[in-house]
Amino acid sequence: MGARLRHVVRTFVKNWPVGRLRRRCYEVLERDSARDKLAERINLALIALIVANVAAAVLETVPELFLRDRPEFHALELVSLVVFAVEYALRIWVAPENPRYRGLSKRAARRRYVVTPTALIDLVAWLPFVLGPLLGFDLRTLAILRLLRFVKLVRYSPGLQSLLEVLRSERQSLVACLWLVAGAVLVFASAMYLAEGTVQPDKFGSIPAAMWWAITTVTTVGYGDAFPVTVIGRMIGACTMLTGIIMIALPVGITATAFVEVIKRRDFIVTWGMVARVPLFADLDAAGIGEIHRLLSSHIAENNDVIVRKGDVGRCMYFIASGEVEIELPGGPLMIGEGDFFGELALIRHTLRTATVRARGRCMLLVLDGAHLDELMHNRPEIGHRIRAHARRADAPEPVAPKGDIAAVEMESAVVVESSSPQEAKG
Repeated sequence: MGARLRHVVRTFVKNWPVGRLRRRCYEVLERDSARDKLAERINLALIALIVANVAAAVLETVPELFLRDRPEFHALELVSLVVFAVEYALRIWVAPENPRYRGLSKRAARRRYVVTPTALIDLVAWLPFVLGPLLGFDLRTLAILRLLRFVKLVRYSPGLQSLLEVLRSERQSLVACLWLVAGAVLVFASAMYLAEGTVQPDKFGSIPAAMWWAITTVTTVGYGDAFPVTVIGRMIGACTMLTGIIMIALPVGITATAFVEVIKRRDFIVTWGMVARVPLFADLDAAGIGEIHRLLSSHIAENNDVIVRKGDVGRCMYFIASGEVEIELPGGPLMIGEGDFFGELALIRHTLRTATVRARGRCMLLVLDGAHLDELMHNRPEIGHRIRAHARRADAPEPVAPKGDIAAVEMESAVVVESSSPQEAKG
């Protein structure tokens, strides 16, 4: 009986679709699909748990509440430890499904993942509270570490992800602004040392001491604990204040402008998973997916919105991340859905649209404009070959299958925008 049971268990484990289960866990944890209800619910539950932990960590420092003695507080801490530890383990397990680690072995993908900033944040969210009692950590230290769980919200907030994207893209400009501020602090601290050093040696007796005043003045904080009393010192102080306004405005303006551009360009966050799910990009390595991810923008079309109108000039192609669209063809409407793409033929042949495309329900689209398509086809010839192969199917007499490139159907009778001869238009 025991041998038979072991055989049944061994057979069950052997035949269990581990790969499919791991893929499903990845989709849920990373919200890989745009309309995954389970992923949305788990995402909201984790956000609520993080907010509850941060609130408890803040209120724990109020002695009158006696939170550390309440059973509800200990129950919340226990549940949080279990949930965050399980989440961390699952994220390590599903790391091979991440498109960033495509081409790596499972072990290499997991090693690569555990040293990423997000994985380290997930580790800090639970490990210190397991080791703390064993190593004798101070309770105040654990309370501060509990506040670090707030950083986990970056993973679940599209707005914070957009802000991080802006900071990465504008890092060179922001570093230049930082050097300008550092130079201004050094110059004005040195000037104030010369002007006020003998008058107020306790506050401006050295350049490092004067730098405290310069930092608070350039950053427009002005604590008031140190201030000039001589005429020259006050003139230097006035120049420092005016310079500080300009210095602070530079990084704020750069960040705000770039953030607005990202928000305008993307109606939703384009994840690596969305790009990797497009069949056209299925065989690309991590570098290729990252390159395409950088070029794509996003657009949300509501029910019955016109995405492409008949007679328009083709300026971009579209990939359907979720939802369905309807192509209004002479022979009747054609429905296509998630993973399909359309619109590239008009860009390649410089033709007008001859069919109208409407959203059927809420539709999330990845958009690649003409300039970026040219760049992609130049940098990734294999993608260019696939797109051109689909485009050549427009000349085939048989109907084109709806799955994949429907632009060939859409442009069967396309009107040529520019042609130098009838023969060129005919071709």
